Amino acid sequence: MIRVGITGKSGFIGYHLYQTINLFKEEFALVEFEKNFFNEQLKLDAFVSSCDVIIHLAALNRHNEPEVIYETNVSLVNNLVKALERTESKAHLIISSSTQEERENFYGKSKKEGRKLLSDWAKQNNGRFSGLIIPNVFGPFGQPYYNSVVATFCHQIARNETPKIEIDGQLKLICVGKVVDAILQAIRTSDNSHEMVLPHTAEAKVSEILSLLQHFKTVYQDKGEFPPLNNEFEHKLFNTYRCYMDIPAYFPRKFVQHTDNRGAFVEIARHGIAGQTSFSTTVPGITRGNHFHTRKIERFAVIKGKALIQLRRVGTSEVHNFYLDGNEPSYVDMPIWYTHNIKNIGDETLYTNFWINEPFDPVDPDTYFETV
Repeated sequence: MIRVGITGKSGFIGYHLYQTINLFKEEFALVEFEKNFFNEQLKLDAFVSSCDVIIHLAALNRHNEPEVIYETNVSLVNNLVKALERTESKAHLIISSSTQEERENFYGKSKKEGRKLLSDWAKQNNGRFSGLIIPNVFGPFGQPYYNSVVATFCHQIARNETPKIEIDGQLKLICVGKVVDAILQAIRTSDNSHEMVLPHTAEAKVSEILSLLQHFKTVYQDKGEFPPLNNEFEHKLFNTYRCYMDIPAYFPRKFVQHTDNRGAFVEIARHGIAGQTSFSTTVPGITRGNHFHTRKIERFAVIKGKALIQLRRVGTSEVHNFYLDGNEPSYVDMPIWYTHNIKNIGDETLYTNFWINEPFDPVDPDTYFETV
């Protein structure tokens, strides 16, 4: 069992890393960290002493006074180094740095200096160190106006605000999931490269990203259709966008029901991507689901009976309840990293149609069980 501690676990990358590592309970044990540990020597030493791997993600990205960014980030690393020295730690150190290292800004300088300080400590103490240099990161739950332009645009577009392009630059991008994969790979291979430049997985102009996100809003949020997703980048960007919508206010969505003397007709899903359609019956009182996905796009459509669909973002406690009735057929889509279930709360059999963008693969199911 590898004991892993993460500084900055509540941040953008930290959230995804923490929740992903938590999926591998037989391989890793998470050592809890709180940001006040940096100011309390005994707690910081106890944390460092408990870790086989320390992943340093805590950092300040933005501030009205740029010098504060540099001072804060370098101070955090210095405090960590002092704790490593006091405890004579042999932990594998991993830090997330940025391609902004080479830029003349205080954030880039602070990340470069922090990586150098930890690299020097590892060299002097015969330790292992992985210094990840990362391009622009995007993905679900990034903080708008702070983490990335993608997060800001998603937040604004989903709320019918008008984004503004300051500089229409060419961005080299990487999805947060790929960053997490690289960190896990560094742990599993006992990496000691000191400087690991993560290649970007997509490249696009700011205006191109904005256009795609606006297209997602029109097709998906306004019309309820799944848009064509032409490559992995568009797939990940679409899943990112969905997580910025006001989910409790948006769902459930009622279908347009066409009725005549023969009965009724409802179109379940219009989609520009391949997928799998399934049908289920659920007897009264039974709950299905209680799992989440990290990449799949999924729709639950209630056709007959009464259902309670529940969603909860993994790592949080707030549960969203959606009540659906087959007398007015409607649907709820499942955002990634939201554990979800569906329960028959009526007196008759519940009829549900499910659409998902990829068939179930037992070798790579992307299905993680967690009670809502």
